[in-house]
Amino acid sequence: MLHVLYLTGIAAFAASGVLAAHRARLDPFGGLVLAFAAAVSGGTLRDLILGRHPLYWTHDLLLLTVIAVTAVVTMVFLRYRELPHRSLMAVDAVGLAVVTVIGARAAIDAGVTPFAAVILAVLTGVTGEVIRDVLCGEFPPLLLREEVYATAALLGAVCYLALDRLGTGPTTAAAVAASLVFAVRMGALHFGLHLPRLAQRPPA
Repeated sequence: MLHVLYLTGIAAFAASGVLAAHRARLDPFGGLVLAFAAAVSGGTLRDLILGRHPLYWTHDLLLLTVIAVTAVVTMVFLRYRELPHRSLMAVDAVGLAVVTVIGARAAIDAGVTPFAAVILAVLTGVTGEVIRDVLCGEFPPLLLREEVYATAALLGAVCYLALDRLGTGPTTAAAVAASLVFAVRMGALHFGLHLPRLAQRPPA
């Protein structure tokens, strides 16, 4: 069940990469690059920090196939229909929710401290978005604006670790934590909620 959930999150991030490439008017190759970058960057960074070799996606043919097929299907769909900007946000929220939870699970399995597990979970969730936005020429990336993005991942990671400590089954914990991330992210978008900006010094 967790593997199916993981593939869902990876597919969502791949689709978000193509949607971002479409908005940036990149060619199909650029769409593929962004799909793969958005889908595997977070897990790659996590595995590098944990010292896992080989990297998880280098020997998972199903995972790579899901990314490629999702990218191609999304590009074909966009040839015939324009999607609103909010669709990118919704698809990205699904990817963020699922991948954050999977990152938390991987960190727990690696035996790191709870604080480190939260950090790794958040990094797993947000890195793909940062790489995607940088490659699209969007600066600062969504993560570094006042958007409720990494905060949603943080809440989901803490929720997952708490449920795991309470002995909740991994599938239930993943579903609850992922739902929390998605709800916080989409709720912030719907109600226009933002984090406060750093205080600016008044001009002299």
